[in-house]
Amino acid sequence: MKNIVVVGSQWGDEGKGKIVDWLSEQADVIIRFQGGHNAGHTLVIDGTTYKLRLLPSGIVRKNKISMIGNGVVIDPWALLDEIEEIREKGIRIDIDNLIISESANLILPFHKEMDEIREDAAGKGKIGTTRRGIGPAYEDKVGRRSIRVMDLRSEKNLDQRLVAVLSHHNAIRKGLGKKIFEKEKLKKDLLKIAPQILKFSLPVWRKIDEFKRQKKKILFEGAQGILLDVDHGTYPFVTSSNTVASSAATGTGCGPNSINYVLGITKAYTTRVGEGPFPTELQNDIGELLGIKGKEFGTVTSRKRRCGWFDGVLVRQTIKISGINGIALTKLDVLDELNEIKMCVEYELDGKKIDYLPASVEDQLKIKPIYKTFPGWKKSTNGIKNINELPQEARDYIYAIEDFIEAKISSISTSPEREDTILIENPFEI
Repeated sequence: MKNIVVVGSQWGDEGKGKIVDWLSEQADVIIRFQGGHNAGHTLVIDGTTYKLRLLPSGIVRKNKISMIGNGVVIDPWALLDEIEEIREKGIRIDIDNLIISESANLILPFHKEMDEIREDAAGKGKIGTTRRGIGPAYEDKVGRRSIRVMDLRSEKNLDQRLVAVLSHHNAIRKGLGKKIFEKEKLKKDLLKIAPQILKFSLPVWRKIDEFKRQKKKILFEGAQGILLDVDHGTYPFVTSSNTVASSAATGTGCGPNSINYVLGITKAYTTRVGEGPFPTELQNDIGELLGIKGKEFGTVTSRKRRCGWFDGVLVRQTIKISGINGIALTKLDVLDELNEIKMCVEYELDGKKIDYLPASVEDQLKIKPIYKTFPGWKKSTNGIKNINELPQEARDYIYAIEDFIEAKISSISTSPEREDTILIENPFEI
């Protein structure tokens, strides 16, 4: 038995969906452990595209159990819409293959509105959120006023919880001159959908313990990327949850000894959505080419992603922070047309060379990348499934990445299709 955590090693959008789908075919249980419907995973299976936001990637596979852990914040209406959307594509979703933690916190309409109000008011200081209420929902969670899935079971309890959370939000809204939320209407709306949510609700920690005793293979599916971690990312331009691998334990209710292998998904170049530092960003024709060929548009927001060279310094740092054992390198084929390819191997800050990303956003914005240049291969790698069939220049680039980041590359993706993967090491078979 092997239990694997999959995380993004950059700013998200590394191609986790494809890799998780491939791994989920081997897993018995697939669990989301943080984030919300701000995450987006795109799967292409037999020509059909599935765009998932809250649902774990394993939901599109037969005979798999998908779980949403307590670390996830759930917009119940968005979840029900997503379930219906996936059902319309012929996928079965019922209590036999979907479990939702009874302890998961809910995203409510005023969370989304607060997200929008703050972002609009921030001007040049905006974070670049997806405006889905993720941050305000996590704030209520740590402020101990949140409404959780279990609160939908009792009208009396729900009423009390709504009084607590609305006393906070309505005071702020009144001060901002915004319309006050009516408790009775919101309660009515929640009670209306409660049965559709509650039928999936169970103690996830208990189910995980049961699955472990049954020797089932568990895949923990992370969202976003480590550089968006609220503690370890480019703060304040981060998400509101912990995206590192260790969050899989707290976000589901299992101990760290439940994790046997951490797989980091890493793009062969670098992208970022939203605001914040980006040392290797290319605001030129090469950046445009990467964006066009890589189809770099957000799954959730359709926002254009910023593109740049591979930042080895950042990836090496996230590998150490998250305890990554192996790397799944994605989108190698996007680099096929380039004459030369660069990798950041060091930074310069105030005239001094440093080998890590400083914690201060002021310093992060000032650092200058120092590159190592590699010759391009000017040949198509699309669809190649054997590493020995790659051009020598492509192999040299891959081995250089592996040496620099100090982690083994376990697979290489050469197209969006799941089958177009060079497998070097299967995490489930180590």
